Amino acid sequence: MAKVTLGLLQHACSADPAANLKKTLALTERAAKQGANIICTQELFRSQYFCQNEDHENFKLAEPIPGPSTQAFQKIAKKHGVVIVASLFEKRASGLYHNTAVIIDADGSLLGIYRKMHIPDDPLYYEKFYFTPGDTGFRAWNTKFGKIGVLICWDQWYPEGARLTAMQGAEILFYPTAIGWHPQEKAEYGVNQHGAWETIQRSHAVANGCYVAAINRIGVETPLGGPGIEFWGQSFVAGTSGQILAKASIDREEIMLVPIELDKVDVTRTHWPFLRDRRIDAYGDLTKRFSD
Repeated sequence: MAKVTLGLLQHACSADPAANLKKTLALTERAAKQGANIICTQELFRSQYFCQNEDHENFKLAEPIPGPSTQAFQKIAKKHGVVIVASLFEKRASGLYHNTAVIIDADGSLLGIYRKMHIPDDPLYYEKFYFTPGDTGFRAWNTKFGKIGVLICWDQWYPEGARLTAMQGAEILFYPTAIGWHPQEKAEYGVNQHGAWETIQRSHAVANGCYVAAINRIGVETPLGGPGIEFWGQSFVAGTSGQILAKASIDREEIMLVPIELDKVDVTRTHWPFLRDRRIDAYGDLTKRFSD
């Protein structure tokens, strides 16, 4: 199918996981009824962003995959004939947890999973405490509405992940995300931080001649008290030349419906043949940590 409508779900999250799931399922159904073909949630939508501290109690938020949330999304996908990407906190085994996205085709089948590869450890983003780095590798899936790749949040800063996914034929890269400002830093660094986040992802669209969809949450979350994190929203879709096709607000709940034309991937890659001109014979040092 050449013309596809993306549905991006941007919203705030409460402290009640059951309510968050119910809300996200309802938004998914609304997006499907409004014409979305591929629907993507924001990162870890079932809870507030718990990685602001290191607390073993938070592991209780995790669930198996397949599990209750996966099955709920599969029912919606089959009912409405839509593709769904949903970001979940996966309990793989006792003591083994991942930040994982499930990819569900329009017939309700579970095509596969992607486990977040790059795991950050920064103030209020203590993900290494919770998540084992992914072992799925970078993947692309043939869905009813096109070939898609999925990466998660911190992955979005790495051109290698985008490239390796695009090299498998991905026409759209989805990035479920939870990113925002430290409120005390916003005045000094906020514009540059957000600008860098948007620019690096637009560059993935340029370098790979594909569409990029980034889905972020909104709201201020303060599970520890204090200033917490102010999530900056501004979910967006970039076209095959990196142009912004649509962008959400900073602070409003939105179902973004963004029509795209997959034929433009072939046209862009033909006219800007970056894949053709790559010097794969000269890139061996990319497998090293640092080249002295």
